Amino acid sequence: MMFSGKRGMVVHMDRNLFLDAVKDELFKGKLTHPQVVGITAILDAWEERFPHADRRWLAYILATAYHETAYTMQPVRETLAQSDARAVEILETAFAAGRLSWVKTPYWRPDEDGRSWLGRGLVQLTHKRNYEAMSTLTGIDLVADPDRAMEMDAAVTILIEGMLQGSFTGHKLADHLNAATEDWVNARRIVNGTDRAEKLAAYAMAFHAAMRPDAAHGMIARLKAWGLRVIARLTL
Repeated sequence: MMFSGKRGMVVHMDRNLFLDAVKDELFKGKLTHPQVVGITAILDAWEERFPHADRRWLAYILATAYHETAYTMQPVRETLAQSDARAVEILETAFAAGRLSWVKTPYWRPDEDGRSWLGRGLVQLTHKRNYEAMSTLTGIDLVADPDRAMEMDAAVTILIEGMLQGSFTGHKLADHLNAATEDWVNARRIVNGTDRAEKLAAYAMAFHAAMRPDAAHGMIARLKAWGLRVIARLTL
């Protein structure tokens, strides 16, 4: 499948240099084995399926996984609970307390078959209609077994294909990162409106800089300065 937008060179980065750079800038100087496994799974899938596509797209995909999994780079269940039952309990408590004001229908409540459509994966897949759409996309029956969205291969496919094709919100990577536009902030609309958009932009730019060792040092210095300004605004 072909996607419009700026086409980059084949991504044959030095994985060790890349991991060293993101370790220092995004993972507080240390990468765990599960974090390396998750990053590697995304890079492997990208290089196999879309080696000529825009590297900025890959950077934003990695940033999304970084944020949506609470930096673990592993498929997670919403609220980071270890079971559906516990996740539902946490979500119900938050909803009752008014902390989920944007939720009109509690999508996590088990349906008549006992299945819960709460968030799962490297990007939080919610609502039955999205599980149905991703079943078609992945060829995996996520409706029959929603927990399969927690499997790494399925989670990586949902993450990459969903963001490329605009499956989540109608926005896709090529809308915000293309030959004419480099809008790291509004790229957040691909998944979740403008929620934490500036933070996601900073993460994505750091991942992108790490793919370019020749430019990484200066870019990362600028990112640090920009990130400090963002954090200062967010904490006012």
